[in-house]
Amino acid sequence: MNYNKIKTTCRYVRIILGLALIITGFITGNAWFYLGVLPLIAGIVNFCPLCLITKKCSI
Repeated sequence: MNYNKIKTTCRYVRIILGLALIITGFITGNAWFYLGVLPLIAGIVNFCPLCLITKKCSI
């Protein structure tokens, strides 16, 4: 079983969450919200390091 590929719904949730965090960080000026880059990249490249470590993918 290939654990590098994340589920389609999980992928879209990660992309939306990442974009929402980045936009919120841009509007508020709070640098912590720029961590939204991590789920955004995970959703775009279809690779989740957490899924690889835990051997499953869940939201």
